[in-house]
Amino acid sequence: MLPGVSAQDFVPDGGGLAGLRKAAADCRGCELWEAATQTVFSAGPAGARLVLVGEQPGDQEDRQGAPFVGPAGRLLVKAVDEAGIPREVIYRTNAVKHFRFTQAGPGKRRIHQTPELRHITACRPWLVEELRVVDPEVIVCLGATAVRALLGPSVRVMRDRGELLTRETSLGAKTFLVTVHPSAVLRADDQDAAYAGLVADLRIAAAALT
Repeated sequence: MLPGVSAQDFVPDGGGLAGLRKAAADCRGCELWEAATQTVFSAGPAGARLVLVGEQPGDQEDRQGAPFVGPAGRLLVKAVDEAGIPREVIYRTNAVKHFRFTQAGPGKRRIHQTPELRHITACRPWLVEELRVVDPEVIVCLGATAVRALLGPSVRVMRDRGELLTRETSLGAKTFLVTVHPSAVLRADDQDAAYAGLVADLRIAAAALT
């Protein structure tokens, strides 16, 4: 990251989602691009009715260049289907667009590291512009990083999950729903119960689509 440079300097005026995806490939708004394979931007159509916002790309997403294609992503797709949300109405993205990880050495396994507030802040201009272009009816925050990026510190995942929250944004009043990240389901002691909770939350989001 160069002194005085932020992600906002790379966000284009106009160009739609295609323009955003192209520009994001060259983003140098924080240092995470240096170790990552590539920018992982988003998947889904402009005009999607529901947006799923996760934390950051994982190892498989970083390698493939697409969001939610690893184990957590596959679990999320299953949960979305079970909740009755048509895949074609969903836009998928992350609060942070580069994979943050530690690695003991070349060829060693890359271990996920949670993005810091500075990474979330640096990447937020991309997320704001994505939501402006897509203008969804419902925004689902998957986990604490997405909550920090969009709703701030007053909202807590475990306290506020499953509730429809209305917040004023630059797009006017928007409906948000907070739930766990699918990776938390994979780490849970009782995965069946954790998965059922995720599906139940997503059903609330589905019911909010008008």
